[in-house]
Amino acid sequence: MQGFSLSVAQNAVFRILDANLDRAREGLRILEEWCRFGLNNSSFAAECKEMRQELAKWHSPELRAARDTLGDVGTALSHPQEERRASITDLLQANFSRVEEALRVLEEYGKLYHPQMGSIFKQMRYRVYNLESSLMAYPRHQLLQRSGLYLVTSAAEHLFTIVEAALQGGLTLVQYRDKESEDCERLRNAKILCNLCHRYGALFIINDRVDLALAVDADGVHLGQQDVPIAMARQMLGPARVIGRSTTNAEELQKALDEGADYVGVGPVFETPTKQGKAAAGFEYVSYAAQNCPIPWFAIGGIDMTNLNDVLGAGAQRVAVVRAIMQAEQPTLVTQYFISQLNRFQTMRYLKSSESVINP
Repeated sequence: MQGFSLSVAQNAVFRILDANLDRAREGLRILEEWCRFGLNNSSFAAECKEMRQELAKWHSPELRAARDTLGDVGTALSHPQEERRASITDLLQANFSRVEEALRVLEEYGKLYHPQMGSIFKQMRYRVYNLESSLMAYPRHQLLQRSGLYLVTSAAEHLFTIVEAALQGGLTLVQYRDKESEDCERLRNAKILCNLCHRYGALFIINDRVDLALAVDADGVHLGQQDVPIAMARQMLGPARVIGRSTTNAEELQKALDEGADYVGVGPVFETPTKQGKAAAGFEYVSYAAQNCPIPWFAIGGIDMTNLNDVLGAGAQRVAVVRAIMQAEQPTLVTQYFISQLNRFQTMRYLKSSESVINP
């Protein structure tokens, strides 16, 4: 502490450690309350609580004794952004930043106080980064898990009207797919569709284009086999957004799992003009995915009201459709039909599994 008297420097370090231990514990408590009461997620809440308790062990009486609230020149400082929070997401992000900054201060100044403090708080900072990634992605992943029907758009004169009609029927997952339009038109359409989906509480995914997904704040991107690697998309999109991958066989499925896809498309189940030149994967691949895919997957390719039950019977629990809704005269009713059939099969599977447990 060259240049400062030992007592002055030591007291300042104690005050810094005391203030940042408080700051980190307060931020974690705010996060913990949302995990507990907002998400009802015991594992997230327990992680926050455990870190708070670890911080408390370092909050010694000698650090608390150095506190000088009246003499603290920082108590009067504030910023307009601290006065309000636009959403729960903003609130959580602000408090994650608060905790991470406090832990960084504890890591550096702690090296002057205790030989283990720097390494301990470095590791805790990484724990908070991991928690942030998991928690911020949680709402999207929960909605993805609950979504049984996935609409992939195609060119249509009344694109927005059709999508909104499907959303009114209970649709919660939409992919904007447009291979023909100029980028300026794609961007305009994507913005409108994104706002429309979020108004109805649905996820909005962009086909292929990571840049467009970022530009309109989409919930994620869907990648084909020839698109950018999942790792690159993840680096660009961050941990909170959803990344899907099209697969046509067991090898592609395993690769998507290894690369960290959040969901996969399984198909085409039937030959379809949407995937010209691709042979149908058939029910065999659907059955394989049912037995071997641990993440959400959607059977796709030529699925409509006439063959839906066959696809579900082969093991699918989620389906993606294009023409069945995009070319429907009444998209709302068609959407409701798909969702009701998906729910019916889910109920039948549950009852069947319950009976096997009761009467093995």
